[in-house]
Amino acid sequence: MKTTRPLVLVALIVGFAVLTWVLLRSFYSDLPSLPWTAIPTVLLLAVGEGYSGWMTRARIERRDDTKPVEPLAVARLAALAKASSHAGAVFGGIFAGFVLYVSDRLDQATPQQDFFVAGGSLLACVVLICAALYLEYCCRIPKGDEDNHRDDG
Repeated sequence: MKTTRPLVLVALIVGFAVLTWVLLRSFYSDLPSLPWTAIPTVLLLAVGEGYSGWMTRARIERRDDTKPVEPLAVARLAALAKASSHAGAVFGGIFAGFVLYVSDRLDQATPQQDFFVAGGSLLACVVLICAALYLEYCCRIPKGDEDNHRDDG
């Protein structure tokens, strides 16, 4: 699996922001208000991935009081990290589109509420992307470690 490229994540955010902005021009008045529950949910996912990255890195480096980690578990965590960073970019783009669309309607109550909820959700998605990239980084094998394992087998 190749590492996640930041340019791909930026392209996803920008692409989905533009697409959302275009769609909202036609459908915003038909939509209900954005739920605030996305913010804590995404932040909890980010905390979980950050903690998983920290613990995985400690286990890969075989620090004291840690058990060795199974290679398949690390591969699954790396796949989770890649999927989370892409999902965070997609949803971050959607929330960015909401922020862009309602930013000139802040004198009205519903768009103002949607602005703050979408802005908070966008920030939570950025935190998720950072946590996912950290988890992906923590799943890497340290340099020179491959040679040591080949000698063991």
